[in-house]
Formats: sequence, C-alpha cells, structure tokens
Amino acid sequence: MTEDRANMTAEELATEKKRLWWHSRRGMLELDVLLLPFVEDVYDTLSEEDKEKFRNLLDVEDPDLFQWFMQNARSSNPDHAYMVDMILSRVQPK
Repeated sequence: MTEDRANMTAEELATEKKRLWWHSRRGMLELDVLLLPFVEDVYDTLSEEDKEKFRNLLDVEDPDLFQWFMQNARSSNPDHAYMVDMILSRVQPK
C-alpha cells in the first residue's frame, strides 16, 4: 500500500484524507474529539508506516476503541496500542 500511496496525486491524497475524516467520525463524542483533530492536525505528519497503523485502527469497532481510549483496556495488537498511545499523548497533560 505504501508504494501505491507514493504514486498518488495531490487530489487523490486529499480525497483519501476526506475519507479518513469521515471514517474517523464515529458518532460517539468521546471518540470524535480524539480522532477528528488527530486526522486534521497530525495525520499528514505521520510516517507512511504510522499512517497505515492509523488506517487499520479505524477498522476497529467503536466499543473496543472506547475501552482503549478511556484506558479501561489495552489492545493486544501492538500497532493499535501504539496508535492509541500516540493519540492520547496529544490530549493528556505532560
């Protein structure tokens, strides 16, 4: 997938980002306030590997995401746990 993305036009990348934004709208406020700003403010700065991890995270069901982001559980998938930690680090006090 990374090789395909390297050949995408600016318009295709913009379309993909819009798709990700809509996919990040979960309808659960607790998730929306974490995922939407991440797509808007951080996604473009991620490495291709981290972008892939984020796209994969969006395939997870809302109840699981909610548990992980509320820190009531932790994903057994290290890529999901990594992205949850990255997203939470943006909103937690240092």
